[in-house]
Amino acid sequence: VGIQQMGGKSIIVNGSDLHLGNSESIPDTAKVISRYVDLVMLRTFDQNNLHEFANNSSVPIINGLTDESHPCQVLTDIFTFEENGGSIFRKKVVWSGDGNNVCNSYVEAAGKFGFNLYFYGPIQNIPHRELISTAKKSGSDIVITQNAKEAFDGADLIVTDTWVSMHDNPEVKQERHNLLKPFQVNEELMSKASKDALFMHCLPAHRNEEATSGVMDGKNSVIFDEAENRLHVQKAIMRWCLSK
Repeated sequence: VGIQQMGGKSIIVNGSDLHLGNSESIPDTAKVISRYVDLVMLRTFDQNNLHEFANNSSVPIINGLTDESHPCQVLTDIFTFEENGGSIFRKKVVWSGDGNNVCNSYVEAAGKFGFNLYFYGPIQNIPHRELISTAKKSGSDIVITQNAKEAFDGADLIVTDTWVSMHDNPEVKQERHNLLKPFQVNEELMSKASKDALFMHCLPAHRNEEATSGVMDGKNSVIFDEAENRLHVQKAIMRWCLSK
């Protein structure tokens, strides 16, 4: 939609059409595709695939999502926060649940935008330690805690995401539900945060799992502003890439 709004045309090639790294090497695929188009957004599981594709492309590559990172979503969240609550600099952000790809990108963003991030989730599911170390060196506080009061007290932004990935098998899904259920975002936890705290979820959501419907539809929720802003921020990212 964003490409069309800016006057361009898009081609969507999904996994069944593009056997990335299987029937053709990733470098060969990148070299061919970049001769056809001006810009590529790549969604892939393996972060290494993304870097290999980008290193062999002659056009800009946008990270649409990997198992390790989702920077476009976090840029959207920061834009949404600042649209509603002013600068995110030195604000207290809580990530509740699984230390997944979006969480990793939040850690990176903390170091670049100067906010403090509290990870409230199982100790075995914390985000990448190397990213945490880098963010701390930039002056941001990255706090790992299983204490709800410590995490939510006075928080300015609370963020969560689904507990399972689309490619997780049923046994893994049940195990992760059991592990992450204590870290559900509910009305009691939201009451500990600042009265003007915002709640975000990148959607799609499993209501009453990672967050209650009461929180998702509550006065502090901006999940649908966040969803709309993905369009606007993606347009800004594409515009920036094409102007380089």
